[in-house]
Amino acid sequence: MSPASLADSCPASSAGPHPLAPYGWDEHWAAAFAPYTGRGLLPGRVVRVARGRCDLVTPAGPVRVGTGRLVPRDPAEAVCTGDWAAVDPDGDPRPVRALLPRRTAFVRSTSSERSEGQVLAANIDHAVVCVPLTGDLPLARIERFLALAWESGARPLVALTEADQVTDPVVLAHLVQDVEAAAPGVPVLPVSSLTGGGLDTLAACLAAGTSVLLGQSGAGKSTLVNALLGERARDVGAVRDADGKGRHTTTSRDLLVLPAGGVLIDTPGLRGVGLWDAGDGVGQVFAEIADLAARCRFHDCAHEREPGCAVLAAVDAGDLPVRRLESYRKLMRENERIAARSDARLRAERRRAWRRRDAEGRAAVAVKRGRPYR
Repeated sequence: MSPASLADSCPASSAGPHPLAPYGWDEHWAAAFAPYTGRGLLPGRVVRVARGRCDLVTPAGPVRVGTGRLVPRDPAEAVCTGDWAAVDPDGDPRPVRALLPRRTAFVRSTSSERSEGQVLAANIDHAVVCVPLTGDLPLARIERFLALAWESGARPLVALTEADQVTDPVVLAHLVQDVEAAAPGVPVLPVSSLTGGGLDTLAACLAAGTSVLLGQSGAGKSTLVNALLGERARDVGAVRDADGKGRHTTTSRDLLVLPAGGVLIDTPGLRGVGLWDAGDGVGQVFAEIADLAARCRFHDCAHEREPGCAVLAAVDAGDLPVRRLESYRKLMRENERIAARSDARLRAERRRAWRRRDAEGRAAVAVKRGRPYR
C-alpha cells in the first residue's frame, strides 16, 4: 500500500467540547459512564501505570489514584494504561471506584506457570508494530505480534523504523514486500525519525483514536515517539554493538496526546510475546493457509502428511513458503498449549470454589443445629 493510499485510508480525528475529548472521550464512553454520573464520580483515563503508581487525567485535571479497591484475581483485569475509570472527586490519592468495560485490549501471556494474561494496553484502535531496518527482518516475530494485534480488536500496522539506514530504494521496496507477505491485509510503512520520511502518513493514521507502539528494545519506539510529538518526551538509548540489541529506556506505559490528533501509548521493549487466546488472530495473520485448508480432503487435516492436503500441495507448488507454514504450526501449537493450561487453571479454581462453598454450607448447617463444625 502506497503512503498516499495509506493516508487516505486513515480518517481524521474529531474533538468534541468535552475536556477529555483529546484523550479519546466520545459518545460511547459518555454512555458507559452515565450510571456513575449520579453518584458524583468523575470520569478519567489512565495515562500511566508504573511501580504501583496510577495517574489519570480527568475533567478537573490530572490526578493520582489508588487502585487498592480494584485488585483482581486475574491479572488481565488489572488497571492498565488506556483504561477509562470512575474516580472520587476528592482525595489524595483518589480511589478508583470502577473501570468501564474495555472495547479492546492487547493481551499477552505472562511468563508465569499459572497461565495468566497480561494487558499491555486497553481501549486501543491501532496497534503499531515497530521493526527496525538495521538488521535481518524478524518475520516470525512480526507474525506473532500481528496475531495478538488482530486478536485485540485493534487494527494493526507495521512501522519499519530507521528506514534512512537503507539507502537503496530498490532494496527498501523489497524489504517492504517481504514484510507485506508476512502481514497480509496490514499496512506496512517505512519511517525515519531522522529524516522525517513517512512520519506525516503515520501521524495521519494515528490521528484517529488510540494507538499503541509495540516492539523489542532497540526498535526505535522512543525515537519515533519524540519525532511524532515534536519534542524530546522519551529518553533514547543506543543499540549495543556486541549483539545489536537495544537497552530499555522506556520503563512505563504512558498515554500521550499527539499534536496531529489522537493519543499514543508507548510501551517498554518486550523481551517475550507469548500468545494468549489468539486463535482467531493467528488465523487472520495466516489467512492464505486458512483459505487453502478449506480445500483439503479432510476437514480435520493437520497439514502434516494427509492425502489430499491443499496446504501441502501449495508448498510443493511453491505457492506457499515453507517458512510460513512452519511459523503457522508453531503459533497454533503454542496457542493450543496455552489454552489447555488456562482451561486446567480455570477447572482448578472452580474446584476450589466448590470446596469452599461446600465447607461454608456444612458450617452453616452445623451452627443451625447447634453442633460444632470441624
